[in-house]
Amino acid sequence: MSSRPLGRPPMFDRDDAVLAAARLFWSRGYSGTTTRALSSALGMSTSSIYAAFGSKAGLFEEAVRTFAERYRTIYAEACAEPELGDVLERLLRRSVEEFTQPRARHPGCLISSAAMTDMPDTIDTRTYVSDLHASNEQLLRERIERARDAGRLRPGVDPSTLAALVQTLWHGLSAQSNQGLDRDRLLEIVDAALGTLLDQEGPGGRPATQPERSRPA
Repeated sequence: MSSRPLGRPPMFDRDDAVLAAARLFWSRGYSGTTTRALSSALGMSTSSIYAAFGSKAGLFEEAVRTFAERYRTIYAEACAEPELGDVLERLLRRSVEEFTQPRARHPGCLISSAAMTDMPDTIDTRTYVSDLHASNEQLLRERIERARDAGRLRPGVDPSTLAALVQTLWHGLSAQSNQGLDRDRLLEIVDAALGTLLDQEGPGGRPATQPERSRPA
């Protein structure tokens, strides 16, 4: 009896398919991920993949957006904290927790790995990622400016520079997570960094002390 050809499974689960594709893109990059490998990983024929996602580039973009949008949420929730110290702590710690989710439900930080390809097919995705970073940094900068205006920032600290510093640290943590650094070690780096970052708060801000590891996310 001949084996059943690959096609769209009767109970096609888009989320599972996107996660499976994201894992491949994370480990192999865009150009290194063939349609044959995607077909095998997703259990779908190439024609079914194209019918569901439009193209390989369309599947890549959906994979990147699916996981990258979580960072937008993390930034928004962090910037809603009442004190600047809590903003920075929540932002960095929650991001590390997102970077290091179990691989069963998360592929790793795509936006600092496969999305940094120079393939022409992915220009729309790279533009989206660039816009996302700019939007997140602007949100953080505006939050720091509000802290400055409320007298909660040390005199002489430039909100734009502090936001850029936090962003640089964020990207470094993302890259380190993709290199295999585990959550505990990344959080130790966050704790050390916060000791410096929280020193930028004015006298009305939270004391520059290291956060408790048990603080809920």
